Amino acid sequence: MNAWNAAESADFRGPLDVARAATAVLDAQDLIIGWSPAAQRLLGYLPEEIVGQPLERLVPPAVRTGDAPDDALGGGRELTVRHRNGRLVRMAAAFCPLAKVSAGPGPRPARVLVAAELEAHRLWESRQAMLHGLATRSPVGLGIYDTDLRLTWANSAYIREVGLPLREFLGARADELYPGGTFVTEGYPRTLDAVMHHVIDTGEPILDLHFVGQQPSDPGPDHVWSCSYYRLQDTHGQVLGVCEDAFDITGRYQAQRRLNLLVEAGARIGTTLDMTVTAREVSEVAVPEFATAVTVDLMQSVLNGDEPEPAGGALPTLVRVATRSAHEGPDSAPYSPHRVEYPPGSLQYRSLSSGGMVREENTIVVPLRAGGTPMGLVTFRRGAPMTPFDKGEIELADELVTRTAVCLDNARRFTREHTAALTLQRDLLPQHLASPSAVDLAYRYLPSDDRAGVGGDWFDVIGLSGTRVGLVVGDVVGHGLQAAATMGRLRTTVRALARLDLAPDELLGRLDDLVEQTAEEQAATVGTDLGTDDVATGVTCLYAVYDPVSRRCTMARAGHLPPAVVDPEGGVSFPDLPAGPPLGLGGLPFESLELELPVGSLLALFTNGLVEARDRDVDEGLRILGGVLGEHRRPLDELCDHALAELLPDGPATDDSALLLVRTRELDTRQVAAWELPAEPAAVAKARALATEQLREWGLAELSYATELVVSELFTNAVRHAAGPLHLRLLRDRTLLTEVSDTAHTSPHLRHSASDDEGGRGLFIVAQLVPRWGTRYTPYGKTIWTEQAFPPHYSGAPRPAR
Repeated sequence: MNAWNAAESADFRGPLDVARAATAVLDAQDLIIGWSPAAQRLLGYLPEEIVGQPLERLVPPAVRTGDAPDDALGGGRELTVRHRNGRLVRMAAAFCPLAKVSAGPGPRPARVLVAAELEAHRLWESRQAMLHGLATRSPVGLGIYDTDLRLTWANSAYIREVGLPLREFLGARADELYPGGTFVTEGYPRTLDAVMHHVIDTGEPILDLHFVGQQPSDPGPDHVWSCSYYRLQDTHGQVLGVCEDAFDITGRYQAQRRLNLLVEAGARIGTTLDMTVTAREVSEVAVPEFATAVTVDLMQSVLNGDEPEPAGGALPTLVRVATRSAHEGPDSAPYSPHRVEYPPGSLQYRSLSSGGMVREENTIVVPLRAGGTPMGLVTFRRGAPMTPFDKGEIELADELVTRTAVCLDNARRFTREHTAALTLQRDLLPQHLASPSAVDLAYRYLPSDDRAGVGGDWFDVIGLSGTRVGLVVGDVVGHGLQAAATMGRLRTTVRALARLDLAPDELLGRLDDLVEQTAEEQAATVGTDLGTDDVATGVTCLYAVYDPVSRRCTMARAGHLPPAVVDPEGGVSFPDLPAGPPLGLGGLPFESLELELPVGSLLALFTNGLVEARDRDVDEGLRILGGVLGEHRRPLDELCDHALAELLPDGPATDDSALLLVRTRELDTRQVAAWELPAEPAAVAKARALATEQLREWGLAELSYATELVVSELFTNAVRHAAGPLHLRLLRDRTLLTEVSDTAHTSPHLRHSASDDEGGRGLFIVAQLVPRWGTRYTPYGKTIWTEQAFPPHYSGAPRPAR
């Protein structure tokens, strides 16, 4: 077997193994001195049965004449070979010389007979032809590695990819050819060695893996190859190695990465209408895939929502609103915007001055433009190991900044409109609520965040006649300028209707008529087309009137949440107040509810933005609010802050939130004087005398003359035109209030009398004597009231009881 061992180490071993040929080693006398395992499988002879036998045992002398020349496999012919069982087998055969092969002791091998089954040989020849075609004409690089992962064969395309002569890398291991290279396709091993072992071990082919590494002959920029791997094995299942095909897709891969970056930019940039967030988004998209560092600078005027400053003149003030570096960790501190200045000659200075892109080595400065006017700058920088920006990447940077500029300009316009709406809203809301004597109060108003826009929630406290106070809270569905303007109209209307001393249900009915009026009706009234967008629908409102004399509170609501009532003992309830439809729907009347509130009761009016959230329903919000209000003995301002902390811990939500807290008071008995008189002429003098005496007791004798005239005129009119009984009431609060009530629903009217009229001058005289007067209606009649200011030196009015 020494001769066979020597032959086994010859250069032809690889092709013979692939062809699965039967091999017999012959000495100079054509005695068989070596017998391969393949020969044993094909012809059945064991080595001990055939070694030492002459060649005639296999091939009769008649078929050996005209032997093929001693050349490589493929120069042979067909032979008839005798099988061990005696049958003759037609085979393709060739003789190969072994003159240069040294051997140990024993006969010196002269040549080798190689024979293969005819069909297998023809198949092998076709495969050889295919390999020859792939080696010379295929554009795909092909390489064959043995089971030790050493390269044993490569075609021309593969050699071009490597960039070195075949002799310099044939026999090298895969990981030696591409040190540091890695697969970037997710879900597969990262290294060449691991991928090839996986294919050899499992037989599973792996297709289209993207491998990134440097070309062996060029330590420059990384290349990207699309690689596929297949296990090679013979017809008997023996593993021969692995075949790799590779195609350089660097250009396509880079183009796809750029496209993916643009797709990602479209999805991630401009998710909000916040300029600083948009600037941060573009930096997050670009780092680290496109650049190692990105900064975004915006003009101060743009951040304020104003139009961008035109080019020319002094450079505008820039504010750095976003910066990101590939070296930053995920837990880096939030960036704080600050002003930046660039010296003359810097890339940023040159870009601002010229209005165009400026680049130098690994830095690109691209202006953010809106309608051709710069809004700011985006600076892209690259450091090792990234390569300088190429032409395609410069175009990508320009496209990326162009898309960002559109989003920033939209955010700028929104900022401008939002600022205008917020200013309008603040101007339309109460700037300062006077503290009436009827209640103590505190309030909080939080506009919605920037994403949702300014809403239409409002509240108000309105002083009414008879020391009463009107409390109102409402909500206009929608956001923006329209909602704010509608809120302003409604608030003004409510104040006007409240001054008429309308009952809560009647006031809501009048307000419903106003909201229900369509845009076409408004256009017919004013002669212009206002459009349907001017019509407010879905408006809710709650209106309550509290009387500190009777301690009664009357309330009605139009689709709004009921108020919370807290008694002096801390019990919290939400009165079963009829809901009524939202304003503007019409069709159903509104109903009132009257409650008697003990002194020191707490009343909370609020909008749904306070108690309702995306992750919390209204019932849960009301439960939390009730728990906060249970601590009713705390100062009202503290209660307001506590309620916001519990219900809105993260600040303003997507809807406006309004909260109005009032603690009720009662007027002291020393501040109220009331009498009932019959509806007869004698009652006029009696009423004057009672009023004069009470003013003297209060130390307000200076007001007696005007008060006597007022009482005399109002009682005289009541006796003549109304029915009894008549009521006179004096209230000493922050002013002197005089009220005369009767059971009629007709009201006197102020008019100018002619020179020959006998009457009609009394009410005109009353109007000249008092600063304010008016009429309010009750279910039992009407009350005419007047109001007089105290003398400057008077300080005798006691504080209302709490």
